Amino acid sequence: MPTTFRDEPTTRAAMEEFRNEPFVDFNDAANEKALQDALKKVKAESGRHYPLIIGSEKIETDEWLISTNPSAPEQIIGKFAKADQSLAEKAMQTAQSAFESWKKVDPIERAKYLFKAAEVMRKRKPELTAWLILEIGKSWAEADGDVAEAIDFCEYYAREMVRLSNPAPLTAVPHEKNKLSYIPLGVGLVIPPWNFPLAILVGMTTASIVAGNTVIVKPSSETPGIAYQFAMVLEEVGLPAGVFNLLPGPGATVGDYLVAHPKTRFIAFTGSKEVGLRVNELAAKCQPGQIWIKRVIAEMGGKDSIVVDADADVGAAAEGIVAAAFGFQGQKCSACSRAIVHKDVYDKVLEKVVEATKKLSIGTPQLRANNLGPVASRQAYDGILKYIEIGKTEGRLMTGGSPHETVERGFFIEPTIIADVDPQARISQEEIFGPVLAFFRADSWQHALDIANNTEFGLTGAAYTKTRAHLDQAAREFHCGNLYLNRKCTGALVGVHPFGGFNMSGTDSKAGGPDYLLLFTQAKVVSERI
Repeated sequence: MPTTFRDEPTTRAAMEEFRNEPFVDFNDAANEKALQDALKKVKAESGRHYPLIIGSEKIETDEWLISTNPSAPEQIIGKFAKADQSLAEKAMQTAQSAFESWKKVDPIERAKYLFKAAEVMRKRKPELTAWLILEIGKSWAEADGDVAEAIDFCEYYAREMVRLSNPAPLTAVPHEKNKLSYIPLGVGLVIPPWNFPLAILVGMTTASIVAGNTVIVKPSSETPGIAYQFAMVLEEVGLPAGVFNLLPGPGATVGDYLVAHPKTRFIAFTGSKEVGLRVNELAAKCQPGQIWIKRVIAEMGGKDSIVVDADADVGAAAEGIVAAAFGFQGQKCSACSRAIVHKDVYDKVLEKVVEATKKLSIGTPQLRANNLGPVASRQAYDGILKYIEIGKTEGRLMTGGSPHETVERGFFIEPTIIADVDPQARISQEEIFGPVLAFFRADSWQHALDIANNTEFGLTGAAYTKTRAHLDQAAREFHCGNLYLNRKCTGALVGVHPFGGFNMSGTDSKAGGPDYLLLFTQAKVVSERI
């Protein structure tokens, strides 16, 4: 295993200022053709069998996870080896063994692998984008953004590790030399979601490994394919065997087993409130042989609001609401599911949002012209439609409200707007995670902020107003981890908008921010008398 490379060009890149990965311009004919070719390539590989990965072994099993295309559920994207508890234990033993050598690798050396991974993903960008379109139904723009964010995480966390490897400033005292350093934790379990199956997987994984930990990644059962593609990126850059282990399998067996395992040092989780609370509960119980308190880094749900004042730019507010509510079919924890509008402009904003929503194009995301694709699965489809029926009894249906008939027979749902909703209604309080937007009439700016704060969540929010005092009040009182003023509440950029929420939205871990890597390390002070 190499030990030094501090003078290599990939390391000198760490001294350059971080810049976010540019989004692809699909108006460029070459870029459009590259993605079309990649879609054909990935479709041609549909139905292949993929092993799970433990150390240097690629293991096939008797049972498989079947990944399908939500736009056309009869199309099998791939069959993925399904782990059981015995393989979970094997992965733990492998990760533990690898940790003993990986933790000793120079932090700058560890950063090298992330810089290289970013370069590989840039080269494979069309293919990775195609996987996201086919496996989980992202539009071209949403899929490209997912890949760009994954690259950003590699670049940003590599630089952060370089920064943290430098001596921390401490107060000097006579006759003593003191040093504070950040050392790794151990073996971590990474549980990414299906809605950002590349970006969030890459973010939690690269933060873990660049800090010196080894990981077992249990991808979502909806998106094992894109997880396998990232495993191949890490293989190409030469990451030592056992630092990353890919273990598709059921959460109720494999996931719970590893969360409760006495040798699991930390769990990085992104997903629903219900599953996140279960992870936290299992992790909190000390197991026989466990000698630490497990760390849980969790990003969970949201019930996010955009608040519109009487003097707001109505057109800009309506545009932001539509983009935040219906981007990726509303399947974002940051999505706007509640529009809270001052009574003086309520009807005008509602009219503009309904008008713009009706112009959205629904259909297979393989076609660039389509704005909305399918929801993730049959389970999601059925659950969202049930909430829409509840919503019809809690407010006034303005548009949508039904499955969308398409030739693909996929899980398509019309973008749905329900007006005149009570702030305590179920569709106001419960996370739907689909293309459903509720409208609320506020009597005043204060009333609007009170409604915005009336849920158990606190992830993102946005406020549109021209009144400086109201912007300042929102900054103080709108209780969420990421608040946006006079812009939409989705689209956080790594390094620009560190991301994480309050209350039942998680541990406010601020992914893509300067304190994130600290969650994957422990601080050690060495003091020497001189």
